[in-house]
Amino acid sequence: MKQQHWREFAAGIVVPVLVVALWQASAMLGWVNPQVLPSPAAVVHKWFEYLLPLQPYDPAAGSWLAWAFSGELVGDTLSSMYRVLVGFVVGAGLALPLGLVMGSSKRMYAWFNPLMQVLRPIPPIAYIPLAILWFGLGNAPAVFLIALGAFFPVLMNTIAGVRQVDGIYIRAARNLGVGQHTMFVRVMLPAAVPYILSGVRIGIGTAFIVVIVSEMIAVNNGLGFRILEAREYFWSDKIIAGMISIGLLGLAIDVAMNKLNNHLLRWHRGLEN
Repeated sequence: MKQQHWREFAAGIVVPVLVVALWQASAMLGWVNPQVLPSPAAVVHKWFEYLLPLQPYDPAAGSWLAWAFSGELVGDTLSSMYRVLVGFVVGAGLALPLGLVMGSSKRMYAWFNPLMQVLRPIPPIAYIPLAILWFGLGNAPAVFLIALGAFFPVLMNTIAGVRQVDGIYIRAARNLGVGQHTMFVRVMLPAAVPYILSGVRIGIGTAFIVVIVSEMIAVNNGLGFRILEAREYFWSDKIIAGMISIGLLGLAIDVAMNKLNNHLLRWHRGLEN
C-alpha cells in the first residue's frame, strides 16, 4: 500500500517538475521578460525573503522561536487563516441547522427554498460594496464575505443529504415504531453525514478563495493584501511567491479535510480503514 502511494506521488510530480524546468530554461535563455515572468529561482529566493524575518536575530529581543515566526509570510498566513476560520464557522453554523430543517420539512423547504435559490447564484464578490458600506474596513467585511462563500455549499449539501436518505432505512424505522425525533436523530442525520461533510469540504475551499479577494479590498494584511501590494510596486516575483503560498496552503487544507472526512466516515460503506 505504501509503495503504491509513493508511486502515485512520483507520477503526480512529473508534470510540475517538467513545467518548472521549462520555465527555468525559458528564463535562462531570455525568452521571457524577467520583470513580467521571473525565473523559478528568483521566485524561490523571494519566497524565502517573504518567509524569514527581515531583522537579524537579537537574543535580547526575545526567544528564537518568536523571532523565527515573525516573518511577513507567517503573519499574513495567520491573518488569512483567522478570517477563514471565523467566516467558515459563522457561515457553516448558520447553514447546517437551516439545511437540516429544510431537508426534513417540506413546509420549511417550500418557504425558504425560493429565497435561497435567488441568493445562491450571487457571487460573494458582488457583496463587496455592501460589505464595506455595512461593516466598514477591517476583518468584519472579510468575515461577512467568507461566511457567504461557505454558507451555500454547506446548505445545499445538507439539504440534499437529508432529502436523499434511502427509503429502506425510513420504512424499517417506522416498522419498529420509531418516533419522528428519533427518526431524524438516529436515521436521517447519520445517513446525511457524508453529504454534509462534502459540503463542509467545498465550503472551506470556497471560504479560502473568498478571503484572498476580500483581503485585496478591505484589510491591510493577509496573503491577498500582500499580492495586491506587490502588484502596485510591480514585484512580480513576490506576486508569484504569494500565489504559490496560497496554493500550498489550499492543498494542505484540502488534504486535511479529506483525511478528516475519511476518518469520520470509516463506518460508511465503500470507505476502507
